[in-house]
Amino acid sequence: MKINFTLAAAIACLFCTKGISRAQPAGAQAAGIDVYDGFETPALSKLWSTDRFVAGAVSMQTNFVRSGQSAAQITVHAGEKFEAGINGNKDSERAELREGTKQLVSKESVNYEQSFSVFFPTNFPMVPVRLVIAQWKQYCSDGGNCSDDSPVLAIRYISGTLKITQNIHSNHEMVLYQEKAEFRGRWLNFKFQVRFTPEENGQIKAWLDGKQVVDYRGVTANPENAVTGYPSPSYFYFKMGLYRDVMPEPMTIYIDEYRKKQLSDGEI
Repeated sequence: MKINFTLAAAIACLFCTKGISRAQPAGAQAAGIDVYDGFETPALSKLWSTDRFVAGAVSMQTNFVRSGQSAAQITVHAGEKFEAGINGNKDSERAELREGTKQLVSKESVNYEQSFSVFFPTNFPMVPVRLVIAQWKQYCSDGGNCSDDSPVLAIRYISGTLKITQNIHSNHEMVLYQEKAEFRGRWLNFKFQVRFTPEENGQIKAWLDGKQVVDYRGVTANPENAVTGYPSPSYFYFKMGLYRDVMPEPMTIYIDEYRKKQLSDGEI
């Protein structure tokens, strides 16, 4: 999916510090990204854009909480927020939180750590349709051949199977982790350490509930050229929530304890 700011403005803003949201320790802006959202405020924080869900799809609640007093509830209904498929792909609908400021996106060849907790209620539908609950997208210029490419890294939950997948090189999907189990009714605690690059020195590490489930080294981004449409250097934006093929049943998940920070060269 494309984001609605020009490439030149976006790249320029990657090096700005004005406008980074939420409380941060002193000196965090100078050191790089270091943000946290516990979803403790009545309204959604400015860490997140509202362009990937319809009004009312995201709210704060106190029934299912990982830490603190509240967590985000995200619900998608049939037809919300609808996007028609292109190039023969299926139509989709979504309710997602997307990184809300240009300063928060990940730069190529820079190390980052992100963590968040997800809760599927016990009545969450088990259906064989595409469902992505978190994804990292490589930015594509308007009108580029890459405009409908899959995320370079994603967490998918389909028919009770949890997957972490990589999609690069013309949407070839590689499964980095897969497990079929009962994941509903408990908090799932994810942590990722990533370095996105089209070179061989990329890296993806992932933990689920403190257990490392991915340790991948190699190419982690698509080639950057006129054929693919990806700019050089690339940058990558993060979304989490519910992104799925069109279906009649609603879905609801809960998200809490989001963190993102930039790591030094030796920390991954």
